[in-house]
Amino acid sequence: MKRDEGFRGTGEPAFTHVDEAGRARMVDVTAKAVTERRARARSLVRASRPALEAVAKEEDVVPFAKAAGIHAAKQTPSLIPLCHPLPLDGVDVRIDLLPAEGVARIDVSTSVVARTGIEVEALTACGVAGLTLLMALRNYDPDAVLTTLALWHKSGGRSGRWERQAAAAGPNAPSEP
Repeated sequence: MKRDEGFRGTGEPAFTHVDEAGRARMVDVTAKAVTERRARARSLVRASRPALEAVAKEEDVVPFAKAAGIHAAKQTPSLIPLCHPLPLDGVDVRIDLLPAEGVARIDVSTSVVARTGIEVEALTACGVAGLTLLMALRNYDPDAVLTTLALWHKSGGRSGRWERQAAAAGPNAPSEP
């Protein structure tokens, strides 16, 4: 993924949220083009089969986790410093409980027409939906864990399209969407 060269002028990637003196700053996106931007993130909750089966029987758990993820996407600028508030056009949270595999898979897709990307919103929604599932699982399986929170896709803006290459990501890479 191509990154801004920031203020360094060295040709090396630089943090975009740091000014020339090394202080945190909110990126000025005034000159950026308004484009359609999309992002997709995934996280996994690993838990025992009995715990996932028990949660699957509770009719409110998955819808509640989805609603928590959507709410988190909308609240991202309040949660993550330096994020721009965005007029979200779409947030889709999908949760698949897979007891036989010992996982709950959370996939989030986000979209916006704006001057800046929507990746952090997808990641935040994914993480909060996963934490909500952990809350529901804690009485059944205190060893349950939220894991492999990762961005899988982004498109739009100056840097264009990016896709995670699972095979090249190594042994700790998240599973493919």
